[in-house]
Amino acid sequence: MNIESLYKIFKTSTGVCTDTRQITEGVIFFSLKGANFNGNKFAESALESGAAYAIVDEQEFQTNDRCILVDDCLKTLQHLANYHRRQFDIPFIAITGSNGKTTSKELINIVLAAKYKTYATKGNLNNHIGIPLTILAIKPDAEIAIIEMGANHQKEIEGYCLIAEPTHGIITNVGKAHLDGFGGFEGVKKGKGELYQYLKSSGGKVFINSANAILKEMNPLEDAITYPGENDYYTCTLIDTNPFIRFKAENGEVVNTQLIGSYNFDNIAAALCIGKYFQVPEKLANTAIANYVSDNNRSQIVNKGSNTIILDAYNANPSSMSAAIDNFAKLEGTNKVVILGDMFELGPESEPEHQKLGQSVSEKNFATNIFCGVHMQYAANTCNNALYFTTRAELEKHLQHNRYNNSKILVKGSRGMGLEKIVDLLTD
Repeated sequence: MNIESLYKIFKTSTGVCTDTRQITEGVIFFSLKGANFNGNKFAESALESGAAYAIVDEQEFQTNDRCILVDDCLKTLQHLANYHRRQFDIPFIAITGSNGKTTSKELINIVLAAKYKTYATKGNLNNHIGIPLTILAIKPDAEIAIIEMGANHQKEIEGYCLIAEPTHGIITNVGKAHLDGFGGFEGVKKGKGELYQYLKSSGGKVFINSANAILKEMNPLEDAITYPGENDYYTCTLIDTNPFIRFKAENGEVVNTQLIGSYNFDNIAAALCIGKYFQVPEKLANTAIANYVSDNNRSQIVNKGSNTIILDAYNANPSSMSAAIDNFAKLEGTNKVVILGDMFELGPESEPEHQKLGQSVSEKNFATNIFCGVHMQYAANTCNNALYFTTRAELEKHLQHNRYNNSKILVKGSRGMGLEKIVDLLTD
């Protein structure tokens, strides 16, 4: 079946789904494959659960006329998403970067939603499956779409651009993330820069943080829309971060936010710059930023008993670790505890980067330094006053018998460490 014919079926459906546990009446089920599963085997179950059609790519599973046989389910999903995207003549804003993608996406979305009907990536559905699903969820009433793009190897962003065909784009930053897949830091720059190259070739627009020398160097467009300096398209100034960000907006308004960390100021400035470009009234944009509360394990503040916890357990790499630790060191208070989990996907750089982390933590003179995970042994070895646990289970046992009180506690690690699960043990 060609894409045009499949799209006609899609238009009569209630959407698409790739998980039989989430089937709703009238959806199209795509039988995707993974390393340990074959979605074709669940096609019949999906139909029984209410799916209108099932897309399969193995003939033996085409058991009735509601099973549509294609060459490759994943490629068909991506082609269908691109066909759907081409039905819209609206701005599609792509966001990528080593750190801050999801927070920036959320902030850009709430600012633009003050004026427009927006559709944005939910959670972090920012990969080869999530991006098509995000696009296919966009309804005809859309005025702006915001698409988050994650990547861990070169040519990945380029491929996502061919699906989403963004008209505008922003790279939040380029740091030491996924070094193994990208082949080092220069590989990260090249991979993230694929967004700039696509927008150059397609005549799109780029938003750039003028204070970021790496992004300025990477930018191939002469008419970039810049922030947040006084000579930029949009201007704002950071006032303080203790612990929440307070800044002076372009209209002179002092905005008190519920976000922590100076690194999040860049994300705020990006959202307000994009809001200005799309003519969102600045007062509405500032209010949207002031009202935003993080609740996704990213720079989230959790109060437990007498303790204040900064929960940043969704992702970790050398760049984001350094920013989080530097920010934590600047906060008021003497009884500070850091609990840090492994940074994944660093390849040969893992040992030296964890060693650097340990040295940095040691220099901050926190009251207690806790490291958890196989890779964190290298950080513990270079840090004075370090407690080390190989697994989260060992850490949890320690916390059950050693309670902290009247403390500020930073919890940060890669998603796979699951450090958000220790929060309930951090109460006195």
